[in-house]
Amino acid sequence: MSEQPEIPRRDFIKSTAIIATALAVPAVLTAGCEEEKKWPEGKLNIAVIGLGMGFGNMKNCMDENIVALCDVDNQRMKGRLEEFKKDYPDKTVPYDYQDYKKMFAEIGDQIDAVIIATPDHNHAIVTLEAMKLGKNVYCQKPLTHSVYESRILTQAAEKYPVATQMGNQGASGEGTAWICESIWNGDIGEIKEVHAWTNRPIWPQCLNRPEDTPRKPSGLDWDIWLGPAPQRPYSPWYHPWSWRGWFDFGTGALGDMACHILDPVMRSLRLKYPTGIQASSSKWTIESPAESEKITYLFPEREKYKNVEMPAVEVTWYDGGLMPNRPLELKDGEPMGDSDGGVLFVGSKGKIICGCYGKDPKRLPTDEFKDYSPTINVRLVPGGIGGHEKDWIRACKEDPATRVKTKSHFGYAGPFNEVVVMGTVAARLSGLRRILKWDGENMKFTNIKEGEKIRIPKIVKLDNSKNVPRYKTEYEVIDALEYAESLIKRKPRKGWELEL
Repeated sequence: MSEQPEIPRRDFIKSTAIIATALAVPAVLTAGCEEEKKWPEGKLNIAVIGLGMGFGNMKNCMDENIVALCDVDNQRMKGRLEEFKKDYPDKTVPYDYQDYKKMFAEIGDQIDAVIIATPDHNHAIVTLEAMKLGKNVYCQKPLTHSVYESRILTQAAEKYPVATQMGNQGASGEGTAWICESIWNGDIGEIKEVHAWTNRPIWPQCLNRPEDTPRKPSGLDWDIWLGPAPQRPYSPWYHPWSWRGWFDFGTGALGDMACHILDPVMRSLRLKYPTGIQASSSKWTIESPAESEKITYLFPEREKYKNVEMPAVEVTWYDGGLMPNRPLELKDGEPMGDSDGGVLFVGSKGKIICGCYGKDPKRLPTDEFKDYSPTINVRLVPGGIGGHEKDWIRACKEDPATRVKTKSHFGYAGPFNEVVVMGTVAARLSGLRRILKWDGENMKFTNIKEGEKIRIPKIVKLDNSKNVPRYKTEYEVIDALEYAESLIKRKPRKGWELEL
């Protein structure tokens, strides 16, 4: 790995005055924004789209200029502007918007970089639009909602010379580097088995579509919130938080956490596309993922890397309270990962266990290897996990021709995210009763025949009509291949298509 070059001192910011105009969400702007504002030179002008997790990402970028906040929900916007004013009394946010398209149209020439933290289903369209405008992008995980969308953003990263980063901050952590070096040294031998797990979901799943249609909050732009998703009435079951538990908007526990937890696996074992996958789960509906699932990815043999062979490997994912068997090397009471999840690498000469984000990696048994620590040769990000956003800022300020890529640039994060969200598809195809064969390059399953049918749970409900409570499931029989293809590449609403 070459040394990280010194960050060039470049002026990405227009130092001309910025005069605030009439904005999408009035009356709550930070004091002073109507006055002429000159920004310090050499800093990025950053806009934040989606003020849930995006507001937290913003806090790690406060050495730069936060020039605009954007959120579809005026009430959230109001609260965040008040919080910003309280936490950063010496700073101002001159612009706030409800519609990101309007923001790009009106002040796009004043924006250098964008943080995107909308619900999953809007990640791809917003990110792509920003990249096409030449904006550096930091997009929360999962990078996209579907396999096809991931491929498009990978291609966009090749086409547009902007700095990119997916928001899986463990990629910048020292724990992930530790795991990579230990495995590449060959210290635990060849790895043919990996287990990964999470405590998610912490939101409801296995849901039926709400039947009631409450009035939409007056300050919420529901059409923009829906984005490419099919039209449906507003419900508090979707916004502001529980959208992760709905297939049209989120990607369940796997999509929410695998970009964090599987990153040390993909990176250390140098994985790309699996060739097979199988899944099982608790009850689910055509609208909503299962409360718990087990998914096994089958990856082919790879070339030897450094001191270790890379044989075929099975990577098994567990969520919703499911866990792999506890390794015998762990002492009674010794934690297995952490409260958010973890990974267990099983090698021919030993085992490594870590928590979520690759945190606190250890060789087992811990007493025997308490002083073990591999030499770190890969580039370390200053601040580790907490420096993930700053490393993106560093990349934004470098010349694209010589830029040192971020740890989760889209050339890496795009194919990785394909693997993650392909797992959410496989879970819905478990009724086919087979190990599904996957052609990653062409984004398709190769052992689902034309005309083959699959039975899908349309509604799951508790039935007490005979005074004997039981679950009652209504099924729908549909074309399996068409269903699989629709999940790999979803059809967006008109006007929300992805175009490179």
